[in-house]
Order: sequence, then structure tokens, then C-alpha cells
Amino acid sequence: MSVKKTFQQWLHLRILGVIILSSLIAALILYFYARNEITSSFFDAHIKIRRVSDLLLPVVVAGSMVSLISGVVLALFLPQKIAGPIYNIENGLKRIRKGDLTTVITLRKGDILNDLAEEVNDATSEIHKTIRQSKEILTELLINIETGSEKSALQKGAKELQNTLEQLTTK
Repeated sequence: MSVKKTFQQWLHLRILGVIILSSLIAALILYFYARNEITSSFFDAHIKIRRVSDLLLPVVVAGSMVSLISGVVLALFLPQKIAGPIYNIENGLKRIRKGDLTTVITLRKGDILNDLAEEVNDATSEIHKTIRQSKEILTELLINIETGSEKSALQKGAKELQNTLEQLTTK
């Protein structure tokens, strides 16, 4: 299965950025908490702290909260950058499926899925062009039938229509 490299890199950079940011914040919390605890209770440590876990519990909780908040931020904002364009493309494809081949899917400048929207637009445009050509040939063919044109002119028109429609691959 192939993956679009630029999209994959974009997604990886966002996730890696959040991981690095949350790690740095957790490390800063650990550093400042450990620094404060050592200076303020160094001499009385044997009395106040029974286990190392008592000292580390607030640090672990703070680090976990930072990671949780970072994960929530990632879960809230990253999907919007993807879900919005996908929603617009999906709506455009629904209009195309209903037969509106003049539909043009437009996304905001800088959206990560602009290339996909452009490919859909190009494909729709080509299909629209082929169907428009076929309609023109069919109209001309029907006129030739009504006017009683020669058999060779009718055959030529039918062959032209067939060639135009063969541009569309079907199974």
C-alpha cells in the first residue's frame, strides 16, 4: 500500500512535535519540583519521606497530566486539519455521484488534502468533457437519422460515438 509521503511527513511532524513538547514540559516540571524539594527539605528528608515513591508521586502525576493535556490537544486539533477537507471532498463527491459533473471541490489555501481535491476535480472534468463530446456526437447522429442521411454517415457517427465512449473504462 503506498502512502503520500508529504502527508505522512506532515502527520509525523505534528505528532512528534506534541510528544517532544510534552516531554520537555514534563522534564521542566520534574526539574523544578526536584530542585525545590531538595533545597527546602534536604536536612529533614529522613523524617518527611518514607519512600522514594512519596517524593516522586507528585512529579509522576504532573508529568502524566502534561501528557494527557498534550494528547487531548493533539486529538482535538489534528483531526480538524484532516476531517474538514475530507468532509468537503465527500460532499463534492456526493454531488458528482448525483450527476453534477460541473462540481468543483475547493479547499482552503494550505489544506493538506488540496492535491486530492485537485485530482478529483481533474477526473470529474475529464469525465464531463467525454460525456459532453458524446452528447454532441449523439445529437448529430440523431439529426442524420431524422434527415435520412446515407448509411455511411450514420455508421461514421456511430463509430465516433463508440470511440468517445470507449475513453471511459467500465467493467
